[in-house]
Amino acid sequence: MISEAHSDAHQMLRSYPGNTNKAKAAEVKTYGIDHPASTGVIYVMDRAMQNGFTYGDSSWANFGQGAPEVGHIDGCADKPTSVDLPEASYEYAPTAGITELRSAVANLYNEIYRTDKESQYTYENVCIVPGGRAGLTRVAAAIDDINVGYFLPEYTAYESMLSVFKRFVPIPTTLEAETRYHIDPSTIRKEITNRGLGLIVASNPRNPTGQLIETEELQELVTISRERHATLVMDEFYSAYIYSHDEAENGRTVSIAEYVEDVNNDPIIIIDGLTKNFRLPGWRICWIVGPKDVISSMQSCGSFLEGGANHPLQLAAIPLLDPDVYKNEAKHLQQHFRAKRDFVLGRLEELGLKVKVPPVATFYIWLDLTALPSPIDIGLTFFEECLKEKVIVVPGIFFDVNPAQRRELFESPCHHFVRLSFGPPMEELAKGLDAIERGMYL
Repeated sequence: MISEAHSDAHQMLRSYPGNTNKAKAAEVKTYGIDHPASTGVIYVMDRAMQNGFTYGDSSWANFGQGAPEVGHIDGCADKPTSVDLPEASYEYAPTAGITELRSAVANLYNEIYRTDKESQYTYENVCIVPGGRAGLTRVAAAIDDINVGYFLPEYTAYESMLSVFKRFVPIPTTLEAETRYHIDPSTIRKEITNRGLGLIVASNPRNPTGQLIETEELQELVTISRERHATLVMDEFYSAYIYSHDEAENGRTVSIAEYVEDVNNDPIIIIDGLTKNFRLPGWRICWIVGPKDVISSMQSCGSFLEGGANHPLQLAAIPLLDPDVYKNEAKHLQQHFRAKRDFVLGRLEELGLKVKVPPVATFYIWLDLTALPSPIDIGLTFFEECLKEKVIVVPGIFFDVNPAQRRELFESPCHHFVRLSFGPPMEELAKGLDAIERGMYL
């Protein structure tokens, strides 16, 4: 039987600090200091650099990219090239963010999703945070002694979030290809009842599978959350990358905010930001939207975690949140990224790698490698072979959120997968697919 011990790729991963199988060995370390496991993107970029990758090297294709291309896209507004620095911006911003930006975020949600609702978000329902991970960390820091549900596969950073804070118990549910990795309301209801879940955290749209909960099902999730007194934390960073509609509907975005009846009583927390939908990952300006009491808690958590977001960039973000600007961005993003998705899916099928569950959202493809011969049918080995062709992908095991780090990597339900990003420009995608083809037939 093949195991981790027989795979150089798996032994390489295990050699990294924090990645030791804790059921088998203890690492030598400074007394009292633990070492978190490497997140997927950090590990793959480090391995790529060891194989000669440098940022800006046009000979490489980065399918591991967890961000969209940031350059010009026809129809989209050009990004700011300078920001004003008023003297007041030299000061610390409040840990919940400046009021003007918090108000702009609230107005965006009200105008896009809540024009027919009496209950409206205000600045008191918004907390500005320095990045999506900071938002998730603030939420995790405030979770009480409860059972917390999440779904596999899931965004890699959830592993650290679910393991570093010890008050709550993380409980996974594995999604299957046969059900298109779909989180349906009946599953949520059953998990809350059978496992005693007090909170559920999930990305929607889904990273890495590119799937989506929307319309009536999203509305039902709010109802279940309200009736069962279980809080939903929805990571909505890809809410503008939606392809489940006809192209004539481009510009339609998805948020659970549309179905919240009472913004201060429904237990719904949303995390989003400028990173993906506005294509400004380097700004690290993101937000948490939820009931006032949650935002008050997030403010307190920020005071002892990271202290808050960059003050000048908060000011610069305000005009970007105009609802009309956002709708236009979404329309042209969907046109551009839909074309890239279709191109990559078509090329993969030509290579004999037909995607069983094509993405209807995000800019990720969850690629099953079981059609390939051994050992490149294993995600971690496929990744190492791709590096030899100057291509970066993310092995599927990094989306097997496994806080205790006890499971053998070969036992992972994500073992035979990789995540491919079609975030980079089209020419880089074409180059990378050509390189993958070369590597497959060497």
